[in-house]
Amino acid sequence: MKDFKKPPFQQKAIAIGFTVGVHLVAVVGLLYLGMSKAPEPPKPIKTVLIKPEDLKPLLETESAETTHENVAEQITQTAEPALEPAPVIPTPAATPTPPAPQVDTQKAAQAAEAQARAERQAAEAKQIAERQKLEAERLKAQQARAEKRAQQEADAKAQADAKARAEADTVRRKEAEALKKAEAAERRQLEANAAAKRKAEADAKAKADAEAKRKAAADAKAKADAEAKRKADADAKAKADADAKRKAAADAKAKADADAKRKADADAKAKADADAKRKADADAKAKADAEAKARADAEAKASAAKKAAEEAAQKKAEVRRIASTAKRDFENKIRRAWDTPAGSSGQRATARVTLSDSGAVQSVVVNSSDPDMKASVEAAVRAAAPYPMPSDPEARREARSFTSTFTAQ
Repeated sequence: MKDFKKPPFQQKAIAIGFTVGVHLVAVVGLLYLGMSKAPEPPKPIKTVLIKPEDLKPLLETESAETTHENVAEQITQTAEPALEPAPVIPTPAATPTPPAPQVDTQKAAQAAEAQARAERQAAEAKQIAERQKLEAERLKAQQARAEKRAQQEADAKAQADAKARAEADTVRRKEAEALKKAEAAERRQLEANAAAKRKAEADAKAKADAEAKRKAAADAKAKADAEAKRKADADAKAKADADAKRKAAADAKAKADADAKRKADADAKAKADADAKRKADADAKAKADAEAKARADAEAKASAAKKAAEEAAQKKAEVRRIASTAKRDFENKIRRAWDTPAGSSGQRATARVTLSDSGAVQSVVVNSSDPDMKASVEAAVRAAAPYPMPSDPEARREARSFTSTFTAQ
């Protein structure tokens, strides 16, 4: 039965998608609230001309700043002022000139700030949407791989089930064939029994007819010769009794033979059925035993091969470990025998050494830019011989050749 429960990564993708949707709705709402009020059309700038005599009471009671605020209240400005020069108002030299009207930029600043905030929120929402899209694509790919693995497992299971069904069908087909053969044998036996019964009945009827005809002839002859054969009546009666007794015995014998034959036929049929069933059971058991043996042999071979591979791998790793330890011991022995040349600090030399099975040096090749280093390393390699070789043949063969680098301190 299939499991319709959504995988965890799909549930996570749904949760992420829901979160992104909520954020997008919030951002759109903020944008709508920040820009829902349409800007008013620009109104013309009104210039108010003030007479000097009208400013005198104000100058006496308020400061210059208060006067500017009172004048600004009478000026309505919704757009930036034109760049045209303001009209010159003639005033007396002694009268202070009121400050020029200032532009109300609060609404423009608020609009600019709202627009900038909306743009930042839109950029953040876009980044979040892109990240969520990448995450959804990754989850989708992961889901596709999981579905592919599940499909492969389902295909393998379907193939195994099909093979099992085919084997079961083969067994059932053989059982059906055996049953059909048994039924055919039973029908043939029944037909043979019916034919024998019909023949016995026909023989009995013919014998009865002949006996009746003979008796009728005898009666007629006896009646005709009644007078002549009165004396022979007793003999005839005795003979008739003997015939009747013989007839009864023959009938009893025929009936007994028929019963015996019927019983023999039934026994033969039962034996044939038992033999057929026993043979079918033996065939099925032999097949099952053969399949079990084949599976056991295959498993034993696979287990033996796996065990041999594991042992070989362990042996190889052990050989490498022993050879590596021996090479490290060789290097330490060479370093102890190495007499570093004077004035060669920092110089390096690489030695390629080949040993015999007994640990003697067969060849040594030293590469170095400093002749003293080269000669000292080669002398140390030969002085440290013979080298203790591993007892294992494979490890000894592995340790016969090694390369070491020596650096003068």
